[in-house]
Amino acid sequence: MQTSALPDLAHTDTRPMHWLATAAAMAAVIAAAGLLQPDSSASASTRHRTTAQQQHEEAAVAPDPAKADFPLDCGDVGDTVAKQAPGDLDGDGKPETVAVVHCAAGSGTPPSGVYVLTQASGAAPRIVATLVDPAQQLTIGDFTVRDGVISATLLGYSSSSVPSCCPDQQEKVTWKWQNGAFTRNSDTAGSTGAGV
Repeated sequence: MQTSALPDLAHTDTRPMHWLATAAAMAAVIAAAGLLQPDSSASASTRHRTTAQQQHEEAAVAPDPAKADFPLDCGDVGDTVAKQAPGDLDGDGKPETVAVVHCAAGSGTPPSGVYVLTQASGAAPRIVATLVDPAQQLTIGDFTVRDGVISATLLGYSSSSVPSCCPDQQEKVTWKWQNGAFTRNSDTAGSTGAGV
């Protein structure tokens, strides 16, 4: 047997204690790397939403008038949402919906109601204001919601002898949320007839 010319290096012998120390050091490095990962919300390719952000996004959805209960007495025919428009009317950052609703009559011109709907998270839409009551016997022509202002053309009748197909009066009106209530303004230049 030939002996080595090199000195015997005792520290190069592997013992169980050596492997145990190496394993412990590697585990510590891996754990530290896991703690120092970048935040996924900082990544441009990954969208990270918190619960608060998700609730805000859900709250930003305008109420669906098809899910609302309107105070119309339509019997068996039910009601119809003829027009609708969303908008943040009171400046709270949550959209409301303005709905023009009438009974689903097969013919004729049933009177309309104009309602403002709001909705709390997880609840059904509810009416917070009635701008036009169907008892006023009006129908709605042009209708928009823009920049917190509701605009409509109200069509009415000067007498009961006027056929319901052909309203002979019109008035252009706007509503705006001011001091905790909707304030109605009329465009007198756009009015025809009397009494609407």
